[in-house]
Parts: sequence; C-alpha cells; structure tokens
Amino acid sequence: MQLIHKFSLNGVNVVMDVNSGAVHIVDEIVFEIMDHYKSTGVEEIIEILKDKYSKDDIIASIDEIRGLEEAGMLYTQEDYEHNEAFVNRKPVVKAMCLNVAHDCNLMCKYCFASQGDFGGERKLMPLEVGKRSLEYLVNNSGSRRNLEVDFFGGEPLMNWDVVKELVEYGRELEKTHDKVFRFTTTTNGLLLDDEKIDFINENMKNVVLSLDGRKSVNDGMRYTCSGKGSYDVIVPKFQKLVQRRGDKEYFVRGTFTKENLDFCEDIKHFCDLGLDTTSIEPAVDDKMSDFALTENDLPAIFAEYEKLADYCIEKKKNGDKFTFFHFNIDLNQGPCVIKRLTGCGAGSEYLSVTPEGDVYPCHQFVGDEDFKMGNIMDEEMSLDRHIQLRFQNAHVYTKPECRECWARFYCSGGCHANAYNFNKDISKPYSLACEMLRKRVECAIMIKAKLMLEGE
Repeated sequence: MQLIHKFSLNGVNVVMDVNSGAVHIVDEIVFEIMDHYKSTGVEEIIEILKDKYSKDDIIASIDEIRGLEEAGMLYTQEDYEHNEAFVNRKPVVKAMCLNVAHDCNLMCKYCFASQGDFGGERKLMPLEVGKRSLEYLVNNSGSRRNLEVDFFGGEPLMNWDVVKELVEYGRELEKTHDKVFRFTTTTNGLLLDDEKIDFINENMKNVVLSLDGRKSVNDGMRYTCSGKGSYDVIVPKFQKLVQRRGDKEYFVRGTFTKENLDFCEDIKHFCDLGLDTTSIEPAVDDKMSDFALTENDLPAIFAEYEKLADYCIEKKKNGDKFTFFHFNIDLNQGPCVIKRLTGCGAGSEYLSVTPEGDVYPCHQFVGDEDFKMGNIMDEEMSLDRHIQLRFQNAHVYTKPECRECWARFYCSGGCHANAYNFNKDISKPYSLACEMLRKRVECAIMIKAKLMLEGE
C-alpha cells in the first residue's frame, strides 16, 4: 500500500503522506532523497548524490525527513480499515435524488439519461410519489437532522408545480420531525423566468446551472428538440439568477469532450459572463461515441488542468471571486473517516426515486432493473438488502486498485456508476476517471502551496 506520493508541478516540489494527509513542500535535495530514503542507507545516499549536494547538506536533509517520520507526518501507518466508526457503521438515509421529470426539452449528445427519459416512457413525478419519498427520507434518517434533496431530471422545471408543492411539504415535515431539508435543483435554464428564479433563490440551498461554456461548444452539444442551440436563451437567465442570488450557493456545471479539450477557455468564459463558481466534468460515454474521451486525450487534458490551475492562482492573487469545484480540496484529513472511505453513499445513504416511485442506488442506475431496490409507494417499503450491502461494501478496501492508489482518500473509490458502465463491476474503478482525478488533486495541492509560498 502506497505510503507517500511525491510530485513536482509549476516549480513546487510536494511530498504527501497518503494516510495522514500531511502535505510537505520541500526543496530539491529532500525531493531527491525521498526516492532512496526507505530503501538505501545514509552512506549510499551520500554516494548517489555527492555530485549534486554536499555531504553535510545530504545528512541534514535526511535528518529533516527522519524528524517528520518520527513526528507522525511521513510514512504513517493506516488504521482506518479497523476504525470503530467504520467497522460498526450503521448507515442512515440522508440524501435523496427525486427524478421529478423523466422528460427534457434539450437533446444533449452526451446525456446518460437518453435525453431525459432514461430509456423508458417520458413521465412526470406525481405529487404523492414525491411526498412519500420525503416521508421515507425523514423516517429513515435516524438522528441526522440535515437532509439533502435534489430535484433532478430530465429537466425538473418541466414539473414545476410539483417541485414547489414538495418544497412546501418538506417545510411542514421539518416542523413536526425536527429536520431541515436542504433542497437543490439542477436545471438547463430554458424554462427559467422571474417567478422560478425568485422561488429557487429563496428555497434552494444550491442550484446547478448546466452550461458547457463558449457558445460554439455549448450549442454543439446542447440543443433543443428543434435542433437549435440553447446558449442564447439560457445565458441571460443564468446571469439574472446569479445576480439575484447574492451569497447563496450555486455553480455552473459544464462538460468537456474530445471536441473541447481546451476547456480552460470555457471556464474563463463562465467568469466573463459573471458565473464565477464553476465546474467542468469529463464526458463519460461507455458507447465510445466520436466525442468520447480516451487515454490518448490524457496528455492534453492534464495540460489543460495545469493551465486552469495557473488561471486559478491568477484569480486568487487578483482578489477575484472564483471557484473551480475540483480544486477545492481539504488538506486537513478531509471529511469524516467513513466519508473518506465510502464516498457518496449511493445505495445506502443516498437514493434516487423515479416518477413511478422505483428506488435505485443513484440517478445513474435508473432504468437498470438489476439495481431496482424497491418502490417508494409500497405499503411496507424496504430496500433490497442484497443491493444495499453490495454498495455499502464497495469501498476503498474492497477495490484492489484503490487500496494501492495514493489518491484513495480524495475520491473515496470513485463513481460506482462509471465503474459499472465500463467494467460491469462497481468494485472496479473506471481507470480514465482515476487518472483525471489524480491530476486534479495534484493541481489543487499545487495551487494551495503556490499561494502559501507567495504569501497570498
């Protein structure tokens, strides 16, 4: 199991202690010694490096490394697998994705949901299904007070009246059950108007705005049923929503494909539009369409992440408000131990409900009958225990690739749906996503180090 990870990026040498999460910015001599420290004696290290560094400097650097090791900041041993909180965990349902609309008014090329219908009939969720879902969440959330509910689709605003009524019903449940619903919605923006914007800004803790970036990029992938691009319609609406939103959370979510490997330009475009809380995700396409990313694209993608990291540093130095979702990482041991090991909690802590009330581990498994866990409208609804345990036990210690990966505590085993779609096994991660994740983490660490070194 890998104990340290070292890399050099943008003039910064970093040594990470994988298990503790400690990050060290080191000079060239320490960086080089780390290649030999555990496998080679002091005299041999001196011999290897004598043409570059003096004996005294080498010995001083070895003492520095040894001091960090003795202080529990390097080469620490991992005990999470036997942590009591992890071993004896009893997951409760704390988050739910309500697919309020299996329908959409866009025809995005890369849509995993078959342009909104998830491979089935186009349907809207009835109010009663939504209400029963909220009740189930409340009744199965144990002592957890804050509950997350995402209105999803398709395009959820196509079922707007039900969304509003479910928010109202959630507020009633809060009063009688001492819970707090934190509602979120994801929208492509076509149906936004003043009334919807005001309601979203008042009631949604977060809102995800789908836009791929520059007009040519967006309209090449995200177009209406009539074949027209969506950019000109949705951008003014997104700008209005964000301007009215104040300090409340939102982010604009783009997607990059083989056709816009220069996606840093799309992030810059978001900022030019006044949309400064950003994300851009790699398109995942197991059918290997013309736009699908492959291993051959990784060098270009890595270079673009580095360019984006430089842009982030520039924005921070200028005091500009800017966030890129994947560069926001916690270097202080991250979230709780269970979260670090199990990730999103799909299938146990997080569930997705369809318009018919069918329950799946997450929205990306919807429509696959092998993963149907029950129906929310059943009198005595109980989740399929076999599926629930299958997901609960899919964590970094049951995935061989994850056990050996230095970034395992940053991705917590990766996306189950991607793993299944590409490998037909939720315990075998999608390797391309792993490569990109590792690069993003390195960039995120470099950004923090660079800003710290320069006193920002």
